[in-house]
Order: sequence, then structure tokens, then C-alpha cells
Amino acid sequence: MRSADRTAEEAGDRAASREVWREGLGVAIATSAYGISFGALAVASGLDVWQTCVLSVLMFTGGSQFAFIGVFGAGGLAALPSAVASAALLGVRNVAYGMRMSTIIGDGFWRRAAAAQVTIDESTAVAISQSTTRLRRLGFWITGLGVFIGWNLTTLAGALLGDVLGDPKAWGLDAAAAAAFLALLWPRLKQRQAIAVGVAAAVVAASLTPLLMPGLPVLVAAVVAIVVGWFNWLGRNDARRPSLAAGESS
Repeated sequence: MRSADRTAEEAGDRAASREVWREGLGVAIATSAYGISFGALAVASGLDVWQTCVLSVLMFTGGSQFAFIGVFGAGGLAALPSAVASAALLGVRNVAYGMRMSTIIGDGFWRRAAAAQVTIDESTAVAISQSTTRLRRLGFWITGLGVFIGWNLTTLAGALLGDVLGDPKAWGLDAAAAAAFLALLWPRLKQRQAIAVGVAAAVVAASLTPLLMPGLPVLVAAVVAIVVGWFNWLGRNDARRPSLAAGESS
């Protein structure tokens, strides 16, 4: 009886592992496709193939990379400080991811150093969606390494094809980053406070774009978003609604 139970448990573990592999590789393939867009846009912004590939290897956080080349392409070397600041601002979220993943990754300097490089939105999302520590660790490494390898290969491909493709705008590649950010933002716009933060930041950035050098409107908009989010005026009203509804129903 015990042998049958053990066999069934092992079969369940193998099935769960295969599901994590499918999920992680699926996310890695879908995410890596954006690398072609990044490679082409980076070359169009003034970077050469070598610089583009090094940027993907070392920075390796898609949102920050798109922010960097967007500001750098618009303002050149004069906008480099703003480009770095914009990229760093978007990369701060990975620090929070690292704190969440530290208990899953385990101890060991080299393990943690490698994990720090592949701690991104996708690897964190796949990891925390699993039911056990073993599956979380498996999902983290499969997704993180899969995206890292795929992203850098497609970055190289996009950079090499940049001259062949011509103007990225003709292919709609310039809108890929904005579309990705919108896809990440849209599911979070469920409460008035989140909508207020997004609208306030967008209005400020759009208003300052004609007046300030590239990159600075994004930084100012980020400060406005932090201020609006910190006071949470509308969020308090959203929190009262469930309690009021519960009182009325009783």
C-alpha cells in the first residue's frame, strides 16, 4: 500500500514538474520575442551591435533597456544621465523581487549572484505561482535562464537585422515597448487610486515633454506618481466601500 502511495506521489511530482517546465519555457519564448524589437531599436538609436548586446547581457531588464534607448535615442550623449536615471528607476522593482526570492533561492554566494541576474518580472511571477518551494525554485530558474538566453539571442538577431529592416517605425517596432508597458499596467487599473496615479503621471509627462530634455519628464512624472500614491486619498475611499456595502447588506 505504501509503495503504491509513493508511486502515485512521484507521478504527481513529475507531472507538476513538467507543467512548470511548460509554463516557464512558454513565458521565456513569449518574452524573448521582444528582444528583436529592442535590438533593432537600439541600433536605430545610435548604438552598435556590440554595445547593444553588452547592454542586454549586463542590464537585462527589458523595461529599463527600452527606457534607456528611448531617452538616449531622443537626446544623444547629452541625455545620457537622464537615460541612466530612467533605467535605474524602472529597475528598482527588481530589488523587491530579490527580497521575495531570497527565501526560495537558498544560500550560497554563487547561487545568489546568478539569481540576482535573472530576477525579473517573469521569473518572479512564475516562481510565486507554484505551490511548493521545490516547484517555485524550478520555475524561477527555468524562466529566468530561459528568458536570459532567449532575450540575448533575439537582441543579437534584432541588432544584426536592424539595417536590413530599415526604419523600426515602419514595422511598428517602436510601439512594442509602450504596448508591453500598457499590458502590464492595464490589469492594475481596477481602483480609483491606481487610475489617479496613472493619469497624474501621464498628464505631467505629456505636458513637460515639449519643455524639458528627454528623460526628465519621465523622472518628474515618477515623483508625481509617488506623491499621489503615498497620500492614497482615493485609496482610502476604495477601502471604505466594502465595509459600507457589508453594513448595508446586514
